[in-house]
Amino acid sequence: MVVTQIAANRSDALKRAENHAPFLRSAMAAFPDLVSGFAAEGSDAAVAKALEMPGETVGERLRRRRHALALAVALADLSGEQPLEWVTAKLSDFADAAMDEALRTAMLERMPEDEPRGLAILALGKLGSRELNYSSDVDLVMLFDPETLPRRPRDEPGEAAVRYGRRFIELMQQRTHDGYVARVDMRLRPSPEVTPIALPVDAAISYYESSALPWERAAFIRARAAAGDIRLGQQFLGEIKPFIWRRALDFGAIQEIRDISLRIRDHYAQGQAFGPGFDLKRGRGGIREAEFFTQVQQLIHGGREPELRAPATLDALDVLSKSGRLEADVAGALADAYRALRTVEHRVQMIEDRQEHRLPSDPAALEAVAQLDGRGGAEELLAMLAPRVEAVGVQFDGLVSDREERLSNDPDILRRELGEMGFKEVDEAFRRVSDWRSGRARSLRSPAALSAFESMLPTLMKAVAAGPDPISALNRFGDIIDKLSSGVNLYRLLGARPKLADLLALILTHAPPLAEQLGRRPTLLDGLIDESSFAPPPDAGALADRFLKAVRDEPFDLALDRIRRMVGERRFALGVQLLAAHRDPIVIAEGYSDLAEAAIVALSEVVTQEFEKTHGRVPGGELVVLGLGRLGGRALTHASDLDLIYLFDAPDGAQSDGAKALPATDYYNRLASRIGAALGTPTAAGPLYDVDTRLRPQGAQGMLAVSMAAFDHYQRHEAWTWEHMALCRARPLTGSEEIKANVRKRICDILRAPADPVKVRADAVAMREEMARHKPPAGALDIKLGEGGLVDLEFAVHTLQLTTHVGLDPRLEVALEALVQAGRVDAGADPDLRLLSRLLVVLRLVGTKAMEPAEQSRTLVASLCGFEDWASLLAAVDVARQRVAARWAAVKGSDS
Repeated sequence: MVVTQIAANRSDALKRAENHAPFLRSAMAAFPDLVSGFAAEGSDAAVAKALEMPGETVGERLRRRRHALALAVALADLSGEQPLEWVTAKLSDFADAAMDEALRTAMLERMPEDEPRGLAILALGKLGSRELNYSSDVDLVMLFDPETLPRRPRDEPGEAAVRYGRRFIELMQQRTHDGYVARVDMRLRPSPEVTPIALPVDAAISYYESSALPWERAAFIRARAAAGDIRLGQQFLGEIKPFIWRRALDFGAIQEIRDISLRIRDHYAQGQAFGPGFDLKRGRGGIREAEFFTQVQQLIHGGREPELRAPATLDALDVLSKSGRLEADVAGALADAYRALRTVEHRVQMIEDRQEHRLPSDPAALEAVAQLDGRGGAEELLAMLAPRVEAVGVQFDGLVSDREERLSNDPDILRRELGEMGFKEVDEAFRRVSDWRSGRARSLRSPAALSAFESMLPTLMKAVAAGPDPISALNRFGDIIDKLSSGVNLYRLLGARPKLADLLALILTHAPPLAEQLGRRPTLLDGLIDESSFAPPPDAGALADRFLKAVRDEPFDLALDRIRRMVGERRFALGVQLLAAHRDPIVIAEGYSDLAEAAIVALSEVVTQEFEKTHGRVPGGELVVLGLGRLGGRALTHASDLDLIYLFDAPDGAQSDGAKALPATDYYNRLASRIGAALGTPTAAGPLYDVDTRLRPQGAQGMLAVSMAAFDHYQRHEAWTWEHMALCRARPLTGSEEIKANVRKRICDILRAPADPVKVRADAVAMREEMARHKPPAGALDIKLGEGGLVDLEFAVHTLQLTTHVGLDPRLEVALEALVQAGRVDAGADPDLRLLSRLLVVLRLVGTKAMEPAEQSRTLVASLCGFEDWASLLAAVDVARQRVAARWAAVKGSDS
């Protein structure tokens, strides 16, 4: 049945080619053996026959092979036997081989005794990404090395290179009755109107490092050494890689890419309206906009994430999606549209082998394209394309805003404008704007930076004026301005993305911790340029893998700094997600926890690998980092410390096997100290985490890392009740699955050990009273330490866990579910936990140290917690706290 269907598909493809494509019809007549080979054996056999076509000269052989290959891939495409990627790869591979042979021929004709070298051909555009279309130019840049290029004694290197280049182009482009090999376009070289077709490699490097235009960066995303001296070409591309992939976002390049596309829309105005005559390549929502959109995402993130640098559009969309930099549904829609547009473009080109990108305007011609594609008619073809074209157009339109608005330069008018925006302290706001306009800050000294700044200023000022403390927010923004060495990219970004400017104002006015992070590192805003920043965060394991993959080949110090920066970026993004109401605060708390766990796992791995270079490994030994408190319970806030205990397991008397061997105890204590330093040492990017290890056996007086056996003995025979309460939220974060399971079992066994309920309750009460004396509530709204707050609820849960052995899980919500099912706690406990937890997570970002948000932030806090107004939130919190206080009182006085 399958064989019959394949034969039918091939027969149908031959029939459609015969009936609707004059070029294919003539090729079928010229190569009957290829046609019969395709019908009998399929596309791979047809391609093999095409690439074996003979010819008396190099030019004739290459032209015949190209002509035959065009037929072979067309039949494979029309029959559905091969996908778009196969078609474009076959065309590209042939172009590479043909260029290499043509260049070699050109050089040997003039210098037959010398092995061709010193002349490289770089492929850009669709050939560079191995996506060559059916009837395409090849976009090339030709470079030569004057030191190694073969040449006659009287020839200058540049003259010799140009001669080789001209002969190469002639061999490729010359048309005969067999057709041509490929049309060659050399206009992507620097200043093509005045430069020769072949450039010295050193001069080209100098140009791209110092003088190249932003659009040329995008062009070189797809560049590769395709023919000639491949090593020379690869060395050149390696030299200019920093020019293409910049760690800091260059929004000017992104703006220029979009401007180019808009100019193309204007120039090809007749092909913009979708329908007959639509330009599949240059029209709104066409192939070029799909490519440009994808390249913009790569330019944004590829400087810091090398895995995103895939040259082919479909490959790039795939890696952008998998990395979380592009929403999966957006990437999928663009990929689907790209395949459809490229496929129909191929149909158009197959008809006459012309470099045509427009759908025919003539109804009969459009009908022929539809029939060649296997459609019922032109209407069906257009109906298939229409939603795909619109999907691309919408995404590309969203890259940059067209809005242009400026504040007045007239002092009186500016004061009036600021007052109308809502500034009460108009003179203070006026002074800030005037100071910025003076150009005293480094980031505002260039005309380009000042222009970009003026474009984004109205949006930012309006949003700041609506906040709780506008002048403080302007001061924070002033800190950012002062710390930028060059502000043009940031200001262009904010001006082009009004939503991002609104978000910055939200941060400046409501979230001092995020504003302080921005003040230290303004480039954190780069990570918020696209919606992927607001996608659900990956789990801890996936994040740790991503961090480790990113630093796989980097030196130790750079790897540590890179991971810290990546963690800082994600921590900032989580705070912004919370502030912008993209996620429930409880989900954000879990995200903070997973991020911290991933940081611990990744930094532990990197530190351990470096430590092993000197001290080796302890045979049979392992280190486990144990997370406690909010980290153990997956409930971190933006301001949470990391409560950690370091445990190790090693055979008695073991020592490491490195050049500087250490006993196991010394080995793991030194290793634990280095891991703690990696997590807690402040860097230029600011502090990562505050690490607290006082919950280890013997507290600050004990060893930093303790053996599993010692930990087990201490917990069973010496630990206080409060230490067992802390252990209720312990969770192993690092180590093999086997040792983590061992740790979990030990903890569970310790917590299940027989205990005197009366003593446990008495100890818990005493500890809670001691805590209240030494850490009183910061204010009336301290829903952590205040009466009926989260600490009271935690004490109630942990006391019940230790006295009943029910719900022994580090996550409070899981423990409560088990306690409710066992009848130990009422069903309202979990909703109360969630309400108080949401408020805590929000207030750690928005509130003051007294946990009192500014009056202008209260509506925002209420909204983020799921309430319409502040009064409703307070009323619900008061009721919840009363219930929590009653539960704690019941647990304290329990006789069961």
